[in-house]
Amino acid sequence: MSVTYLEAIREAQTKLLREDERVFIYGQDIAGKFGGAFKATKGLAEKFPGRVLNTPISEDAMIGTAIGAALEGMRPIVEMQFADFSSIALNQILNNAGTHYYRTNVPVPITVRLPSGGTKGSGPFHSQSMEGLYSHYPGVVVMTPATVEDAYTMLIDAVAIDDPVVYCEHKYLYYHLKADALPKESFPVGKARIVRPGRDLTIVTYSAMVHEALAVAGELQRDGFEIEVVDLRTVKPLDTQTVLASVARTGRLLAVGEAFPWGGVTAEVISRVTTEGFQLLDAAPARINAKDTPIPYHPNLWSEHRPNRKSIATKARQILQE
Repeated sequence: MSVTYLEAIREAQTKLLREDERVFIYGQDIAGKFGGAFKATKGLAEKFPGRVLNTPISEDAMIGTAIGAALEGMRPIVEMQFADFSSIALNQILNNAGTHYYRTNVPVPITVRLPSGGTKGSGPFHSQSMEGLYSHYPGVVVMTPATVEDAYTMLIDAVAIDDPVVYCEHKYLYYHLKADALPKESFPVGKARIVRPGRDLTIVTYSAMVHEALAVAGELQRDGFEIEVVDLRTVKPLDTQTVLASVARTGRLLAVGEAFPWGGVTAEVISRVTTEGFQLLDAAPARINAKDTPIPYHPNLWSEHRPNRKSIATKARQILQE
């Protein structure tokens, strides 16, 4: 029996609610039969009465309430309907939750689930990847699970962390990704994973772009190239040592992300490699991101707006020829 990425998230929340009375889930239309916009909490309100709660349509109030509950000893999980809407709560997440331990020595263990990234026809208000923005601020852990296994274990790990965690689950992976079973063990938080070894080029990426990168690696293998793919898993903290070790093996670097190009995770990866491992490079590093425009509605335009196998492969070939 296979498990989807979305089911892994639901199962992780089930386990957390069952094993820790401090955990509750808070979000818009997540209780009752509706089970949230993507059904990530479907059936949980019935199993755990009074602990899966509907909120007002106010992201600012949702996070503020969760912060207060966390300060009183709870471990809230907040579901945003879409990552884009979390911008309304930036002050609460970044300035209040993110700085509270620094200011008072009292932690704020909240987990904010952000359904992130694009899907066909979602347009500019339901498709954004905001992990770079949240990573900019100290005091916040930012997770970007790319596999069913990580979707499950990283959400469980997130709730155990005393810092605020922004958990960026990718909407496109909800039903497109399956695994044979849920994992028994977790990979350390903050540690990147080599998902494909190689010798000619390192592609550093995360979330849904891991699967695009793996497809490109398979394509280029037919031409005799061995591409190493690094899944960052968490982008804050960022596992610089694993990235540098990979570039030391390959001599070339391509950073790939679905977010907008200005600043962000891919820029940080290249900055760290060029400042801490410039001598490892045999060619100029490069990055590829979504286009620097609002995200289009039309499926054909959307598929060209974000990095895809064709655009990643083209950039990879350019670096390999240098």
